[in-house]
Amino acid sequence: MKKKRIPITVSTSLLKDEQGNILGCVETFRDHSLVEELRKQLAAGYKIGDMISASPEMKKIFNILPRVAESDSTILIEGETGTGKELMAKVIHNLSFRTDKPFVAINCGALPDTLLESELFGYKAGAFTNAVKDKPGYFEVARGGTILLDEIADTSPAFQVRLLRVLEEKEFQPLGAVKKEKTDVRIIAATNKDLSKMVSDEKFRQDLFYRINIMRIEIPPLRKRMEDVSTLVDHFIDKLNRIRGKSISGIDHKALEILMSHNFPGNIRELENIIEHAFVLCSEGDILPRHFPKTLIGQPFSLPEECAGSIDQLKAAETKIILDTLKKNNYNRTATAKALGMHKSTLFRKVGKLGIRLPKIDGRRLTQED
Repeated sequence: MKKKRIPITVSTSLLKDEQGNILGCVETFRDHSLVEELRKQLAAGYKIGDMISASPEMKKIFNILPRVAESDSTILIEGETGTGKELMAKVIHNLSFRTDKPFVAINCGALPDTLLESELFGYKAGAFTNAVKDKPGYFEVARGGTILLDEIADTSPAFQVRLLRVLEEKEFQPLGAVKKEKTDVRIIAATNKDLSKMVSDEKFRQDLFYRINIMRIEIPPLRKRMEDVSTLVDHFIDKLNRIRGKSISGIDHKALEILMSHNFPGNIRELENIIEHAFVLCSEGDILPRHFPKTLIGQPFSLPEECAGSIDQLKAAETKIILDTLKKNNYNRTATAKALGMHKSTLFRKVGKLGIRLPKIDGRRLTQED
C-alpha cells in the first residue's frame, strides 16, 4: 500500500468535572488536504516581469503580453489608481525589442500644457525666458525606447491636437525650433478614467482615442481578484525583508482575514503601503493585526457578503474558486461540480458549509445541461 502524507491540525481539550478535576482529554484531528491544495494553487500564482498574480483574469492578460510587446503598436492601459499601470507598461517595454533602450514615464495630468510640451518635445535656447541653452525632450531622450503617457485623460484639447500630430507624422518640433525632428519611440498611454465615455461626452478627442487605442489592456481592481491578496502579501514581505534587512516570517491568519475583508480603494499600492506600515512596527515573527494602521483595524470586520460563512483566508479562497466556477457555468450546479472535479452532492455540501448564497434558478436551462 502506497503511503501518503496528509496535512492535519490537532486540537486538544481537557475534560473536567464540576470540581475542576481532570477526567481526561479529547483530541480532534482535521484533514487539511483540500486547503493545502488551495494554498499551493494560490501560492504558485502567475508571474511575468515584476508583476505577480494568482487571478485567472490576470493570467489572461499575462498570456497575451509577449505578443502585445512584439507588435510595437500603441497601447492604452486602463485601470483604477494603484492597480499597477506603470508596472504593466514596464513589463511590455522589457518584453519588446526596445528593451535595451530607455523607458520614460511622465504624468500628463500633473503638468500644464506649456511645461508638458517642453518636457516631451524639448526646447531651443531663447525659446522663452531663462531658456539659456538647448534642452532635449523625452521624445529625444527615449529615442528607440518607450514613453508612458500616464493620466492622458487629464490633458487639454489643445495638447491632444499636438500629440495626435506627433503620432500621425512620427515627428515633433521642439519649442523655438524652426524644423521638425523625426521620432522613434513607442507610445503607451494610461488612464484611470473611461476614455470611451469621455469620447462620447466630447471630453476627449475621438481621433486621438482611436490612435492610442490600437490595443487596450484593462487591469481589474484588487477587490475583483481577492485571491491575489495572499500572494501579494507574501511578495511584499519577501521584498521588504530584503530591503530592510529583516526576517519577518509571514502574516498571522487573523491579520490576513482583515485584509481579505477590506475593499482596497487604493488597490495594490494601498496593500503595499499597509504591509510597509506593518514592517515599521513588527520587529520579528508574523505580522499581527496590531501592526496595521488604525484606520484599517478600526473597520468592522466582515467578509464579503457572498463569503458570509468563511472564517479564514483559505475558506475565503475556496469560496472564491467555487463562486468563479459557478459564474462561468451560469450557476449550473452539475457543470460546476464537473469543472471542479467533484460530485454534485459534494458541491452542495461545500456550498452549504461555506455559506454561499446561490440564485434560485439553476443554470441548466441556459447551458442546456442536466
